[in-house]
Amino acid sequence: MGFLGFLKTNKLSSSAISLDIGTEFVKALIFDVKNDKAEVIGVGRARQKLTDISAGAVTDIHGVIKNCEKALEQAAEEAKKLPEQVIIGIAGELVKGSTTTIKYTRPNPRVKITMKELQDIIAKVQRRAFDRMRSIMAWESGHSEIDVKLVNAAIVDVRIDGYKVTNPLGFQGKEIQIGVFNAFAPIVHLGALQTIAENLDLDLLSITAEPYAVAKSMGPEEGIEFSAIFIDIGGGTSDIAVVSNGGVVGTKMFALGGRAFTKRIAQMLNIGFSDAEELKIAYSQGKIAGGEKKKIIEKAIAADCEVWISGVELTLGEFKNIDLLPSRILLCGGGSLLPQIKESLLHHRWAKNIPLARKPTVSFINPKNVANVIDKTGKLISTADVTPMGMASLAIELVGDQNVVDGMFAKVTKTLRS
Repeated sequence: MGFLGFLKTNKLSSSAISLDIGTEFVKALIFDVKNDKAEVIGVGRARQKLTDISAGAVTDIHGVIKNCEKALEQAAEEAKKLPEQVIIGIAGELVKGSTTTIKYTRPNPRVKITMKELQDIIAKVQRRAFDRMRSIMAWESGHSEIDVKLVNAAIVDVRIDGYKVTNPLGFQGKEIQIGVFNAFAPIVHLGALQTIAENLDLDLLSITAEPYAVAKSMGPEEGIEFSAIFIDIGGGTSDIAVVSNGGVVGTKMFALGGRAFTKRIAQMLNIGFSDAEELKIAYSQGKIAGGEKKKIIEKAIAADCEVWISGVELTLGEFKNIDLLPSRILLCGGGSLLPQIKESLLHHRWAKNIPLARKPTVSFINPKNVANVIDKTGKLISTADVTPMGMASLAIELVGDQNVVDGMFAKVTKTLRS
């Protein structure tokens, strides 16, 4: 890490790193946790090679490590320090997340709910979720013995006799309903990220499913009734998260992102990938004047938009644990800036085939929308910066003290992570 070793901060510091290892870029944010807020004090970016990442998964560990070092050096120079703890995002087609809900009828409703009782209920939920997800991923991958591990686990809904509560301990009641969101990923993906953290000499605070981090970054500010479909379009994948009444229903991804649009432009204009990427960005920013070149770019993007919107339709159709999907769609990621993306979501026939509550509305998530994250650098200005900011927001509670329910929950889920 070169000079970065001299900038290392103490493990017990309330500072950390958010490391978004994307298909096109590695993005590193260094932040301090103050008053339950993440204050970003250093930002770094490094472009990935075409062979470093594929469909959201690491394909060249050594190449990704070098890019991470570049991004971390930039962030550390600005922050004047390099924390040891890091949260890393994970994406890819085989990263799956869903909420499992269990109802438990208590034999004696007048007895107060205890920690032991909660642990037993949650353990049942986790065993059911793990077995179900392993069978789904084995079927999709074609490998019956696929080894999966827990990435994210969070209690998203607790109700006692139909009443929503945030901490059930000490309450009385007959029926407890608990919803737990779990995200799982193949061990081969997780192992690559763990190796990267080790080679960077960083303490891995958490690995998080990126669509989960994005979805959670807005919920607290919107309230417990908040519902939306989040779509994060990166370089290699489009990540979707569905939130209903403040809880994450599930997360899914499909392997089509901004890089596919770039390849199509390169093919139709007979130019190199780098030149096509520059043209795509310029087009997204409205900097290409009318003419034959603009028409060709529009035609290229329109062709892939047809495929992309079909991917959205198929992916949303897989959410079977919700009767009506939210009609509010929130976009982020560099690929979302292509004008045809929003137009396709608003005007395409896809919505007629999906159980939406009403006609969809589409808007963008901006960095200022991310809850509890304050940008002290002034560099986080694009919707492409939302994902690492969402990860920083998620990490706030990890570098601080756990509340009683989360602390108990961490112990219950520990066996699934090992």
